Amino acid sequence: MTEPVIAQKAPYEVELTPGDYWWCACGLSKKQPFCDGSHKTTDITPQKFTITATEKKWLCGCKASKNKPFCDGSHKAL
Repeated sequence: MTEPVIAQKAPYEVELTPGDYWWCACGLSKKQPFCDGSHKTTDITPQKFTITATEKKWLCGCKASKNKPFCDGSHKAL
């Protein structure tokens, strides 16, 4: 598998506290939008990102964003 699976055609709204996170890039994780290790059967790896202050973020669910792991509205064109 070299292309991600669309987990959902909308972003995930999440409230994040400071720390490191791993965003699921393959679309197979059962803990969307975060990685659960399901990518190990693919050529796709999760993307690490760091949050420095508690805040609401919109994480990409369609896996097509040009600003991964954050939503850029690409799902509207699917």
